[in-house]
Amino acid sequence: MPSRHETPVQAADSRAPVPDEGSGGSRLMGRVAVASFIGTAIEFYDFYIYGTAAALVINEAFFPHLSPVNGVLASFSTYAVAFLARPVGSVLFGHFGDRVGRKSVLVTSLLLMGLSTAAVGFLPTYGTWGAWAPTLLVLLRFLQGIGLGGEWGGAALLAVEHAPSGRRGRFAAYPQLGPAIGFFGATSVFLSLSTVVSDAAFQGWAWRIPFLLSLVLVAVGLFVRIRISETPAFRKVMAGRRTSRAPFADVVRRHPRELLLGSGAMIVAYGLFYMATTYCLSYGTKTLGIGRTTMLLASMASVAFLAAGTWFAARWSDQLGRRRMALSGTIAAIVWGLLLFPLLDTGRPLLITLGLSGTLLLMGVIYGPMGAFLPELFPAELRYSGAGLAYSLGGVAGGAVAPLVATRLQAEFGSASVGWYMSFMAVLSLGCLLLLPETRERELVDG
Repeated sequence: MPSRHETPVQAADSRAPVPDEGSGGSRLMGRVAVASFIGTAIEFYDFYIYGTAAALVINEAFFPHLSPVNGVLASFSTYAVAFLARPVGSVLFGHFGDRVGRKSVLVTSLLLMGLSTAAVGFLPTYGTWGAWAPTLLVLLRFLQGIGLGGEWGGAALLAVEHAPSGRRGRFAAYPQLGPAIGFFGATSVFLSLSTVVSDAAFQGWAWRIPFLLSLVLVAVGLFVRIRISETPAFRKVMAGRRTSRAPFADVVRRHPRELLLGSGAMIVAYGLFYMATTYCLSYGTKTLGIGRTTMLLASMASVAFLAAGTWFAARWSDQLGRRRMALSGTIAAIVWGLLLFPLLDTGRPLLITLGLSGTLLLMGVIYGPMGAFLPELFPAELRYSGAGLAYSLGGVAGGAVAPLVATRLQAEFGSASVGWYMSFMAVLSLGCLLLLPETRERELVDG
């Protein structure tokens, strides 16, 4: 039992039983769940509205003099910039998250992401500012990536380090739902605009509205975040004076295996998501000639399967293991990569929705357990830096590169080659997962 001088947060540790209703622990965990979820949902909304805009309008607005294929490649290249910035954000925010604490860093990352996103909504196009427009677009996209690079690790730790050991997968599911809800919100806004404004208005000014809405969402997220206390695991690190002076260097020196294999395990999750959303949206509208509204509706329907896969896989990982759940989804993804594009190429909305839904369901099965799996690979004093960097490095190979490679493969060899590329990413992640240990029984703080 906590002493009379301890708060519920201070007294909790990674081995504590689930708090009962009368202790205030349930209210505490409710606030933690909301705070970890709402931040990732907002930040992924910010991130995905750019991905949707990149598939629909960015090439015409900022790269109007390029050929259609090169315009798409340029648009996806600015999209990839944020993925390259994510590891920088993970190192930067991870340094302070492992030295100062999780809470203050999460507030800063959310603010940086939100302001950078809103600024894209105000940015003049190439026709107004010439070469300055795409240059500033790349800069803002880089800042977006830095913010998101610091967000995921902190949000996952906020949930995992507050949760009791037997239910870490369940509570880690909340920040893992951020991509599904963020994508649903981003797609909903673009779909609404597509139905109420003309194509000319959408291309001219309406595409800016989703970016400007970020200011409102960030204000809500900041209000929730500042009310959460520091995590029990980090309190223990501070009490034992065990903080690292150079967390990034210590992760690389002491845990290179966990860092590289954790990054590799994430490749397939990123690949499945960004192929099913950003690339397939562009492929469907520009290559197959399917209407924008049809593709957006198919994307919205399929994201429900992402949320379901994420939620149930994360919760089941408490009983079956993080590694086992991720392995099952990765093995299935090897096969599914060969089925996705034959379904899309039919041009039939129902089969397109089936293809996207299956892809995102498998992504959720892999991604859900990662909210607890990656943090559990690293010790508490290096956890923000280690988990965040592994997550972000996986995004470079699976998220930044995948749409670029897929666009070029499709142009040169057809859609079947893109399916083989997806299966190849799954094979890489399978090899990494087989070399990683199960972690669900690990303590979050040694000693």
